[in-house]
Amino acid sequence: MTISQEVEQMYCVAKGAGVARHENSAIPEEGKWIHAKEIKDISGFTHGVGWCAPQQGACKLTLNIKNGIIQEALVETIGCSGMTHSAAMAAEILPGKTPLEALNTDLVCDAINTAMRELFLQIAYGRSQSAFSDDGLTVGAGLEDLGKGLRSQVGTMYSTLQKGVRYLEMAEGYVTRLALDENNEVIGYEFVSLGKMTDFIKKGLEPNEAYKKAMGHYGRFTAEQGAVKFIDPRKE
Repeated sequence: MTISQEVEQMYCVAKGAGVARHENSAIPEEGKWIHAKEIKDISGFTHGVGWCAPQQGACKLTLNIKNGIIQEALVETIGCSGMTHSAAMAAEILPGKTPLEALNTDLVCDAINTAMRELFLQIAYGRSQSAFSDDGLTVGAGLEDLGKGLRSQVGTMYSTLQKGVRYLEMAEGYVTRLALDENNEVIGYEFVSLGKMTDFIKKGLEPNEAYKKAMGHYGRFTAEQGAVKFIDPRKE
């Protein structure tokens, strides 16, 4: 290490006793207060959202970190077709890496890289979902975000001033019909859970039967409940 001549000529002033003993601030990690000084001191389960430079796509990234090593990664993307392939690559890359390695790994997609940056900041400051949970969350906890069908929770809505709103995808699944009342206002919807339908087909059910079995509705969806018209949100 090279020291400039100006610094070399300075008089050496000692740190005060209290300052010399002062540690970095402790952060909450999995039910403990940790003075994190090295990457191996970091543990936590945390989420973050990233976006690409043109802001046409976003990534929700979930990491489960134990003793400085990423044990589990959930990569969810929306808005850009290329992101899905980048997510596949990132999901293979991330486990086994330290957060610092992951921050400087080629994750291809700018949105995934940005999400990794946001997660790094969260865990560096002790802001994780498992901060006050003894021993943190088990490896596999990331799957709980997906629900029983192991599909991302997606909401897709479209509307115009001229023709109003169309619900296309809700947390329950793919929206097949909207129920309208006498004022043509949406009062309910019908959906099919694609995850459940696929599972039924894998178990041997005929596709049409699986489709009907995986179907449900929400809100006021019958004539008795005030529905007077049903429309396909993708065609009508």
